Formats: sequence, structure tokens, C-alpha cells
Amino acid sequence: MKKYERIREILNSCDNSRMRDVDIQEIEIGDLDADVKQFCNGKNVRCEKFDKKDGTVVFDISVDGLNQRVTYMEITAKA
Repeated sequence: MKKYERIREILNSCDNSRMRDVDIQEIEIGDLDADVKQFCNGKNVRCEKFDKKDGTVVFDISVDGLNQRVTYMEITAKA
């Protein structure tokens, strides 16, 4: 299992507000796809995964009109 920083952003759909709800946690997991499924509960679900060159993994999720972004950045031990 690897240690990650998980950043979950809930995007505000109001026209007059650009604020986001943000939750940041350090977690230890083995499967990112399994972990992100906890945020995909609903009737109309869309989930797209993006692997960045720096190793960061981003999931853009829409659940019944609620847009979220979940970002995983691996935490590595410094020598």
C-alpha cells in the first residue's frame, strides 16, 4: 500500500460564486479506482480518470449534477 494526499474538491455550480469545498487527507491505500468509488454514488454518474506526467492521478466526477474533482498525489519518503 502507498501513502497519498487525497484532495477532494466539490465544485460550486452557482454563477456568482467560484468557491469550492475542499477536503485534504493523507491516506494509505492500494487501489485508487476502488477508493474513488465512494464518491460515485447516485443515479447519473460520470467518472473520468487522468494520469498526469508527474504521477498525479485526477478523477473528474459528476454525480446527479454535483461536480467533483478528486486528486491523488503519492507521498514519497525523503532520503
